[in-house]
Amino acid sequence: MGRFGIIGELIPFMAKKQYSLQELDKIANEIRQDIIRMLLEAGSGHSAGPLGMADVFTALYFAVMNHDPKNPDWEERDRLILSNGHICPVRYAAMARAGYFPLEELKTLRKFGSRLQGHPERKKLPGVETTSGPLGSGLSQAAGMAYVAKYIDKKNWRVFCAMSDGEQEAGQTWEAAMFAGKNKLNNLTGIIDRNNIQIDGYVEDIMPLEPLRAKYEAFNWNVIEIDGHNIEEIIDACSQAKATQEKPTCIIAHTIPGKGVSFMENKFEWHGKPPKPEEAKTALRELRAIGVKITGIRE
Repeated sequence: MGRFGIIGELIPFMAKKQYSLQELDKIANEIRQDIIRMLLEAGSGHSAGPLGMADVFTALYFAVMNHDPKNPDWEERDRLILSNGHICPVRYAAMARAGYFPLEELKTLRKFGSRLQGHPERKKLPGVETTSGPLGSGLSQAAGMAYVAKYIDKKNWRVFCAMSDGEQEAGQTWEAAMFAGKNKLNNLTGIIDRNNIQIDGYVEDIMPLEPLRAKYEAFNWNVIEIDGHNIEEIIDACSQAKATQEKPTCIIAHTIPGKGVSFMENKFEWHGKPPKPEEAKTALRELRAIGVKITGIRE
């Protein structure tokens, strides 16, 4: 299947399927390889953030969220809002591996006529709840959905909102945080990708966020800090969020931007650029080596 050949088998989502941690680690590694191929094929896009959030999105799509790839508009589904829409390659790869659309479609990223644009578009791709763009708007959308579910429709579905740490610099984020805390939206879980990079540098150099935990707690949020690459911790944090009463939950996921690719890790320069062919070859070689460590099987 050429340079976009599929690594590993597609594991379809099944509502009652229980994946082992090893299986989830394997899926996350395959998603990282998908991301590299997508960006190489597109010739544009963001590398560091999607690679860093592969474990979080694997946990959400394969262990945490209540959803049905064969019926994306199912009324009782959990909602996932991707506020930092530029990391959409990780969402697309997770959705494809969960069965929303064929894996081969991933190679159409950012191409004219593709459903997989540089920011997700709700009207183009079933399973995408909102169209993203300006950073900082996602938490407002998520809080609105959570409010309607809890107080108007009286539904039990939950809302997850993935955010970057850089967009915590935006005032709208804090307006939404205040609204969610005031209204005790315990059906809302925000997940911050705390990777400390943005397109023009390191977050703490540009606009320090600390004490980030205390800020959310001041707005009446339950806050959980985790290793964003430990899938067991991610799942456990989401379970704690579900059990929390009277408060929304903010999960601060400490991640390594560019995770799994040595020359990309922790380098803000990889925030907004794709790999070149030789770089992609090296990245895939490193990720395949990680896959061998996970499964003990050479592909």
